[in-house]
Amino acid sequence: MSLNKSNIIIKFIFQILFLLVFASFFSACSHQQDAKPSPSEDNDKQNVPPSQPEVTWKLPIKVPEGEFYKAAGWYSDHQLLYITNLEQSSSVYLYNLLTGSSALFYKSEVPIVTLQASPSKKNILIQSSPSTYEGQVIILSPEGSEIFKQSIPSYELAFEWNPFNESEILISSFNEDWTYQMLLLDIEQRKTTELTLPQPFIKWVGNEEVAYLNWNEDSPSLFAPLMTRKINADTEEVILTDVIQFAAYNEILMTVSVKDDEQLQAAYTFYDKDKKILNSFSIPHLSMFSGWLVPYNDLNVRKGEFFTLKPVKSVEADTYREGFELLSYDIDSGNSNVILQGLKNEPILLSPSGEAALYGNRFEKIIDLKTKELRDLVAK
Repeated sequence: MSLNKSNIIIKFIFQILFLLVFASFFSACSHQQDAKPSPSEDNDKQNVPPSQPEVTWKLPIKVPEGEFYKAAGWYSDHQLLYITNLEQSSSVYLYNLLTGSSALFYKSEVPIVTLQASPSKKNILIQSSPSTYEGQVIILSPEGSEIFKQSIPSYELAFEWNPFNESEILISSFNEDWTYQMLLLDIEQRKTTELTLPQPFIKWVGNEEVAYLNWNEDSPSLFAPLMTRKINADTEEVILTDVIQFAAYNEILMTVSVKDDEQLQAAYTFYDKDKKILNSFSIPHLSMFSGWLVPYNDLNVRKGEFFTLKPVKSVEADTYREGFELLSYDIDSGNSNVILQGLKNEPILLSPSGEAALYGNRFEKIIDLKTKELRDLVAK
């Protein structure tokens, strides 16, 4: 090979290397940003900025009418429902994160308190409040039209969709003194039936089976047995003892307890439909006079990925000031990952795909779980 030709090749290689280095430097500079709360320490150590989302969300939301009250839940991966208030009326809007457009979904002449979508988003439940001691339950179709409406005398209501049969909803109706009545709403038959259940906070663990913590009001305790029973049966079964809190996600059951040998750790254990352990992990927990603080959490059933807010150390809740980490935990592999740091302990709600989450007491923020970016839904 001639010397001249070799020089040309070497020059060409140096040009290519220069372009690659320049492109890498430019990309790094253009993506650097200060974020509070901060991304995980792993990203900081590697000095690698998170990749940008493939599709950009159009935010903040421009509210068409009234004042933003709260985001109410996911309608799809790129659509969410939010509530606005104007004088004594409330409106529900469907917002498209990709187009930035709001469409009126439902309007109520009285204030809306709660909105819950069914697990498959087939129907939408709305609770409005005509008066202090009356709750109005409305079931909407996916298009926003009323298919059921009933008034229930109550001071406060709690709802639990049956993920195995979405035509059924358990309703806990509380009086002002916190005595309660249990009702079963059947959407298809358009009727409610009174039930006799020993506890007001019930979770579905089967088509006709529910679970609950059987707290003893006469003898207060830090733990309670986890019970199951058929919805219309009188017999019950103890499946676990000494449970602090639990949640049911279709065929996955999650419990929070304390290990005998690690009193400063909260143990999160996951069970399948046969009550066999799938996996377990522990995090620090915060103690209170009446027990322990269980931070907000949610699970994406499709991906088998659990998200929880995690304190960085175990102390008394009243003195804790260090903030919370948003932790993801893969139930199958047991791998965990810190998404964000320095958060407050506020509710989180995962999108259907598990790639985003609404966050905050009014779900007024949104987290891109892939890029670890936290954004406001509405302008401050």
